[in-house]
Amino acid sequence: MTTPKLQALTVDDVNALQAMSLTTYRETFAAANTEANMQAYLDSAYNLPKLTAELQNPNSQFFFIIRDGQRVGYLKLNTGTAQTEAMGPDALEVERIYILPAYKHQGLGSVLIQKAIDLARAAHKTTVWLGVWEHNEPAKQFYQAHWGFKQFSSHHFVMGDDVQTDLLMIKHLD
Repeated sequence: MTTPKLQALTVDDVNALQAMSLTTYRETFAAANTEANMQAYLDSAYNLPKLTAELQNPNSQFFFIIRDGQRVGYLKLNTGTAQTEAMGPDALEVERIYILPAYKHQGLGSVLIQKAIDLARAAHKTTVWLGVWEHNEPAKQFYQAHWGFKQFSSHHFVMGDDVQTDLLMIKHLD
């Protein structure tokens, strides 16, 4: 395996972003949700006009992670008004780290989190924060044990007609 590379996305990548989003989200969360709720969420969250607007937002950044010439996941970061919660100008949000199941547990999530932290420091942010589904034990363990994130709050996340809870986690930068 080669060292993974990161590639910044542009609006021209919207179709690839949509395909990656649909595949990774469904494969990660379908077993814990009804098909109707899953499809309603996917149609709402990952339609082309919505993803295009996200790619055009100057306060959001997207990066594909590429291994052996293949796009195997992506990172979405938000600052300012693009953040899903009002965390202020000194915060950077990691909104999405999505990795294809066949490429999980290969250190790619760490590459993406490190990129987020590096960009936050370069932009003089004091915190990096994210939301993680309360039942996603591997992700919670990853953020807490490996990266020092701590839960500070929670918010509701609607999947079709099912109201779920995301834990909000924060890491203070030195």
